[in-house]
Parts: sequence; structure tokens; C-alpha cells
Amino acid sequence: MSDVHYQSLEKTGAFEKPEKRSKRSKIIVGFLVEFLLVTETVSKIAVSVVGLLILIAIGVAVGVIVSNNNKEKSSGNSSNGTKSGSNSNSADPSLFKKDARLHRSLYGLAYTPEGSLPDHGCSSTLAYIDHLFQLMSQLTPRIRLYGADCNQTALVLEAIKQTKVDLKVYLGNYVVDGDPGAYERQRDVLKEALQTYGSANIAGITVGNEFMLNYVTGHKIEDVNSAEADAGAAILVENIADTRAMIASLNLPNPIPVGNSDAGSYFSNKVLENVEYGLSNVHAWFANTTIEESSPWVRRFFDETNVQPASLLPNKPTMYLAETGWPTGSKDLGNANNGFADASVVNLQKFIDAFVCQANADGVPYFFFEDIKYGGVEGYWGLFNKDRTLKDITFPTCISP
Repeated sequence: MSDVHYQSLEKTGAFEKPEKRSKRSKIIVGFLVEFLLVTETVSKIAVSVVGLLILIAIGVAVGVIVSNNNKEKSSGNSSNGTKSGSNSNSADPSLFKKDARLHRSLYGLAYTPEGSLPDHGCSSTLAYIDHLFQLMSQLTPRIRLYGADCNQTALVLEAIKQTKVDLKVYLGNYVVDGDPGAYERQRDVLKEALQTYGSANIAGITVGNEFMLNYVTGHKIEDVNSAEADAGAAILVENIADTRAMIASLNLPNPIPVGNSDAGSYFSNKVLENVEYGLSNVHAWFANTTIEESSPWVRRFFDETNVQPASLLPNKPTMYLAETGWPTGSKDLGNANNGFADASVVNLQKFIDAFVCQANADGVPYFFFEDIKYGGVEGYWGLFNKDRTLKDITFPTCISP
């Protein structure tokens, strides 16, 4: 995930680091009938009356047609052909058409609502998120967020409530080195959202995303588990403890695990020892693999670098693939190929075919990267285009665990 606030300072090897105006047609039909002085003969008067009645009849007919057309447009029943999962009843977001091309085969999706970053103007709307959840809920039972700015936590939980979809959310607090206010601000809005919506749809709260990657590269530290790096880890550990205290103060009926997310090789053991789960960003694209080797490479890297080391820690945190997938394009020609494979829809399909069902069968938890719009291939990881149309891909019918 990348942004001024959500951005790795360096991407190394495997590390990573998606107004509609309703127009109402107004047709004003005016009939100006100017009557001249009629003659004294009855026959001429009769002809004038008949002509007037004909004009009135035409006006009524046109009015009915226009009215019916406007009703059709406002009802939301007109077919858009290319959009996935269009609403069948715009007044009730829980009533929407299912898309036969979508199958609930994915374990999870990594997601940031468009317009929910402070430097993007905090422009995300509930209606937009409602529509996205109608789509994403047909692909997965889980999503993960990166942060809590721009009221995105409450918007997401309200969207789940309105659409009535079966989705669990890993909420996020994006911790910024040197800006303790960023953590505190997000903690407070997370608390408010939990007080309003409860914990029924919360799978966890993730404190920090690629914080240690940013910390060690920013301070020119080579070893993430060195004494120098421990100063950065201490910031996260303090925030994690504070998040647990916030959750405990609410006396919620369902427990909420607390975790951390980072780039694959940048997990601090001191951080992992203080969380229930770790979310690891692993992308074969940045390791310059071929598309044929991409799926087994991700699985092997994740197991050797994250799963096995975590199992040796006293608390044995559960490890997840927090971001994975394959880009379908690039903003510049220099990043359109990683040296061994193209960024293309064809290769995304190959990765889906090789990875999804096998990971499901083996019990490997993962989140497909469904973001966003920055340099190089950053804006091309999603399964959907920016206009919410599905890319030219198909999904397997195996069921997500």
C-alpha cells in the first residue's frame, strides 16, 4: 500500500514498498394556441374545437411518455452492461444483483476506500463503499484496512450494516515515525467506531503497516532485529499495548486480536512477540520472478521468512499474507516488465489460477492487493478497474476457508 502516509520509503526484493451525477431530463412541452377571431358560422367553430382537443391529447401523451422515461431512469433498473453487481433497488443497498462471474473463492482483500486519505481530500462516500462491498462480498468474507483517517472505519462498518453482507474487517491504525499524533488520532476514531458498531464484524486491529521497513531504511539500519532497530520496535510495542488498553476499556462482548503488518523481511521479533498476528506483504513481482514461478515463490518465501520464524516465538503469532497478487499494467514503460515477466491481465489470471485454490486447500491465509494509484505498477494491482468494472479475468469456484 502506498501513499504519502501509506508508503514504503524503499521497495526491496519481495516487498511492496481502486460523482456520478444523476441527470434528470426535463422536457417542457408548451403549446401556444392563439385563437383568431372566428367567423360566425357554426361549422368553423366546431373545427376549431376539434383541433384544440387534438392538441391537448398530444400534449397529454407526450407528458406520459416523458414521465415514464424519467421513472425508469430514477428506478436504477436500466442496464449498464459492464458494471459488476449493479443495484436492483437503490433505496436499499442490501438488495443488489449478484454477478455470476464472481465467486467467493478469495481468502481476503486488502483495501483502502478511494478518497479516504487526508491528502486526497477525505472524499470517500458511503454510497461508493456500499457499492464496492456489494462486489467484494461476492469474492471474499474478509477485508483488511490500512488506517483509520477520514472516518473510513465508520464508513466501512456502516456499509456492512446497510448492505447486510457477510464481511469481517481487520481495522488499521497507520503509525508514522516521528508523529505520535497520527496514532492517537486514529486510535480515538477507532474507539468511537467500536462504541457505535460493536465488535461483531471486527476480525482484528492492525497497528502499523510497514513501519519497521520505513524506520530501518529511514535511519539507515541494516538489521531489523538489531539494537538500533529496537528503538523503532519500542514505538510499535507501546502503541500495541495502548490499543489493547483501549479495547479493554470498552468491555466488548467479542475479543479483538491486535496485530502488526510489515514487508516480508522487515518484521521485528520484539514486535511479533507482542501481537496475536502478523500481516506480511509479499509480492513475487518485486522479486523479479517469472509468472510461472510467482505462486510457488510467494508460498516458499512466506513460509521460510515469516511462518517458520514466528512459530519459534513464545506467543506463536498467526502469520498472514497481507498483500499478494500481480500487476496488470504500469504508468510508465520502464516498469511494465520486471525483467522476467510482464505486468498484464493475462499474467494476473495465471497467478490467480496457480495460487488461489492451492492456498485455500493448504490453509494459507492471504489478502489480494486491491489498491490504489501511484507510480509504476502501484495503481494496477486490483481485480477491478477504477470504474468498478471487472478486469478481463475469471475466478475459480473453490471456496474460501
